Amino acid sequence: MKDSYDVVIVGGGVIGSGVAYFLASNPDFKGSVLIIERDPSFSKASTALSASSIRVQFSNPINVQISQFGGQFLADFAERMQVAGEPKPDLNFHASGYLFLANTAEQVQTLSENHEVQRSLGADVVLWDKDALCDAFPHLNAEDILLASYGRTGEGWFNNTGLMNGMRAKARELGADYLIDEVVGIGRIGARVQSVTLKSGRKVAAGTIVNASGPRAALTAKMAGVDVPVEPRKRTLFVLDCAKTPEGSARVCNGRLPLMIDPSGVFVRPEGRYFLTGCPPVEDPAADFDDFEPRHDEFEDIIWPALAARSASFEAVKVVNVWAGHYDFNTLDHNLIVGRHPEVENFIYANGFSGHGLQQGPAAGRAVSELIIYGGYRSLDFSEVGYERIVEGRPFLEKAVI
Repeated sequence: MKDSYDVVIVGGGVIGSGVAYFLASNPDFKGSVLIIERDPSFSKASTALSASSIRVQFSNPINVQISQFGGQFLADFAERMQVAGEPKPDLNFHASGYLFLANTAEQVQTLSENHEVQRSLGADVVLWDKDALCDAFPHLNAEDILLASYGRTGEGWFNNTGLMNGMRAKARELGADYLIDEVVGIGRIGARVQSVTLKSGRKVAAGTIVNASGPRAALTAKMAGVDVPVEPRKRTLFVLDCAKTPEGSARVCNGRLPLMIDPSGVFVRPEGRYFLTGCPPVEDPAADFDDFEPRHDEFEDIIWPALAARSASFEAVKVVNVWAGHYDFNTLDHNLIVGRHPEVENFIYANGFSGHGLQQGPAAGRAVSELIIYGGYRSLDFSEVGYERIVEGRPFLEKAVI
């Protein structure tokens, strides 16, 4: 490891590894890259604790396009991430789609407006009335449903750590350095950051610093004398065993069920022989950085009643596993923040993904690499989700947030 790097990335999860991969794989980049990760096990990382799914059903064009690129990236992953002498990585992608259900006039309007945006960009999403919904998924109780939105292709779920490990391994093969240590200080002179100081006592000079530190993004930003409105928000996931599984009963997608989002906000999807489920919390305060205690009462109070009402298959279930992870929650508008700080030009944000980091990581990694290499975006224009809106207090609103 050297004492100076052109790019130092703080955080080695999916976002940081994505930036490193796209830098290292671009022949126009001739510089050096260092990724610093504080937790070699990633046991408490948002990447490892994520539900790891991808959808194109968003309301903003840029979010749709980000996921469309992500979907293509996942499809090409085995070829892209092939490392000499190693087997091709397999993300075990389940292309079973997302299913949004609406039972109020407001939800119907939102799904309809979102659908227009999605279809205008070529997303393979259809709207169904109650009869079409029941025909496709006969296990559902759709008595109250007014409209459903179903992604037929380009949506599903995959191996979370597989995505991170694949990009990390390929970035290392291409010359990026990884270091297990913790950034405890950032040197800054005027409008430029200069270096990072590590917990081990080492100091590393940096031409550019990328903040990819997930829920700890505000701590990293503060070291550089700047801010970012990101804090950890706890989300609990439950794994269920059903006495009588509905998987295999669908009349679409070879019998496979999608990730369903109930009008209540509760979501559920198949997970092998089990089901994975969760819900938005009623109260959602900032969590302590080290607080990963699940909110067990969410299952009995919120999730099970909603699922049992939606399908008789979920009346008799047993929780077989539960864990909590952290969203890197953008308190301004629940959307990603990608771009340079307007006053500290070589400090770049890749933060605030608010639960969408795995699906948005590939496009965000490419965008940050383009900023560094070319001084601007060459592929998707991320200007709408830049830091300027944070300074101006101008939310970039997304209607389809789970």
